[in-house]
Amino acid sequence: MYQVSVRQHFDAAHYLRGYGGKCEALHGHRFEVVVSVQVGKLNNIGLAFDFVELKQHVGEVLKRFDHACLNDVRPFDKINPSSENIASTVYKELRKRLSGLAISQVEVWESPESRVTYTP
Repeated sequence: MYQVSVRQHFDAAHYLRGYGGKCEALHGHRFEVVVSVQVGKLNNIGLAFDFVELKQHVGEVLKRFDHACLNDVRPFDKINPSSENIASTVYKELRKRLSGLAISQVEVWESPESRVTYTP
């Protein structure tokens, strides 16, 4: 089994509704997103999945979040833009684009020390 991963980032502001701490105020992060797909066999040229293609799909999903206030972007206008909800949202959107490909996990890092991993 092969696991192919790409890392991309976006810069955005957000605030956590109902948090009761300093993260309830508007603040920003450089969010790092790592997406991993799982593939059982190599294609005829020895690739499990093309990094370039995976980066393109991830970039298309993330571009609407870049330099935005996430609380104004769907679905975060209704749910908190927590790293957990960002990870599951990225997964759901990629699942539509990559049908037939197993997305094994989506990581969202909101700082170099803090991350969430969503595993379907």
